Amino acid sequence: MHGYAQTKASHLRRLRRIEGQVRGLQRMIETDEYCIDVLTQISAATRALQAVSLGLLDEHLKHCVSQAITAGGTEADAKIAEASDAIARLVRS
Repeated sequence: MHGYAQTKASHLRRLRRIEGQVRGLQRMIETDEYCIDVLTQISAATRALQAVSLGLLDEHLKHCVSQAITAGGTEADAKIAEASDAIARLVRS
């Protein structure tokens, strides 16, 4: 079971909302909306995706990484490295 199993429905709702935002962005471009308005909506969609990713990261640390640390050994090292890599990707994005 993944760390987000208990909040899966919430994540899916948020992602569906983001999907709607992206479809709205497509419509804005199709109807030649003002560029600053489009950029504002892109920023909102980006922040929404970041919120989902931070929630998933938090759950991963609390569930998967903490279990691996409890188990110890190379699995713990691998999970910590994996989490560090994920954090680095989020920071770069």
